[in-house]
Amino acid sequence: MLQKIETIKQQVLSELSEIKSLSDAENFRIKFLARKGIVAELFDEMKNVSSEQRPLVGKALNELRQLAQTSFDNKKLELEGGSKSVEQKIDLSLPGRKKWIGTKHPLTQTLEEIKRIFLGMGFSIATGPEIEDDYHNFEALNFPTDHPARDMQDTFFIDEKILLRTHTSPVQIRIMENQQPPVRVIMPGRVYRNEAISARSYCLFHQVEGLYVDEGVTFSELKGTLVAFAKQFYGSDIKFKFRPSYFPFTEPSAEMDITCILCKGKGCRVCKHSGWLEILGCGMVNPNVYKFVGYDSEKYTGYAFGMGIERIAMLRYGIDDIRILYENDVRFLRQF
Repeated sequence: MLQKIETIKQQVLSELSEIKSLSDAENFRIKFLARKGIVAELFDEMKNVSSEQRPLVGKALNELRQLAQTSFDNKKLELEGGSKSVEQKIDLSLPGRKKWIGTKHPLTQTLEEIKRIFLGMGFSIATGPEIEDDYHNFEALNFPTDHPARDMQDTFFIDEKILLRTHTSPVQIRIMENQQPPVRVIMPGRVYRNEAISARSYCLFHQVEGLYVDEGVTFSELKGTLVAFAKQFYGSDIKFKFRPSYFPFTEPSAEMDITCILCKGKGCRVCKHSGWLEILGCGMVNPNVYKFVGYDSEKYTGYAFGMGIERIAMLRYGIDDIRILYENDVRFLRQF
């Protein structure tokens, strides 16, 4: 049987070289590759092959069929290509195809604008690792051991002491560990929280946090800095307010709200019909934090703030669903 397959193989190669036209190619296909062709008849004879020889014969038959089919396809393409005119007609009356020029993602545009504003105020920029340890992410920021943020429901833990950072505040600790005041820096980056995905929240997002530590820094300076930022970013006619809040690493703490840009303060789904939207949290650095970094809390004071870039971008561009920012829908991205 193997000898017969080899003979047919030589016949295939011989007759393949004699094909000069598409009709010759069709005759070749009918003879060797048709349902009742020579190759098909060989496969029918497999039932007469012994079980010991069947693997070798089957392999040889498959190689023969593949050789015949590939050779036929290539020859046919060659003949068809030669029969077509090389010259292709171009209709010069048709309108040209639009060339789409790529742009930066709206989150990137938002972040760059935030950086520009704070750089103009004298802040520098620093970054840190996204995989953090418990000490820098919680302990050094005055989070008690029973704080809800340490729960698996709110944080992605890799093991007991290693996690995906839940905020960019750990960068503040790393900077203060290696630099004496004055410190004036913003820290942009990606953070992760184990939250249910909805129109208002996502399991990962981006933050920009700021820190200013020096002698005699006051809460009034904090308010002045953040109001100046909001007016540069959203426009000088916005309304704003500060509400008392709580964060473990600041005392006193506050949240800053501005008029909902989507509904102009009338109330909508995004602002929960209140007319206001929180854009950031802030406060004076808690003296307990200074103990971990070796700062003299009697000599130095400072403020810190943090904002979500997604929330800022949604307000800037009138986006009412945070999930759109991560779907990479070209129809959405082309608007920017």
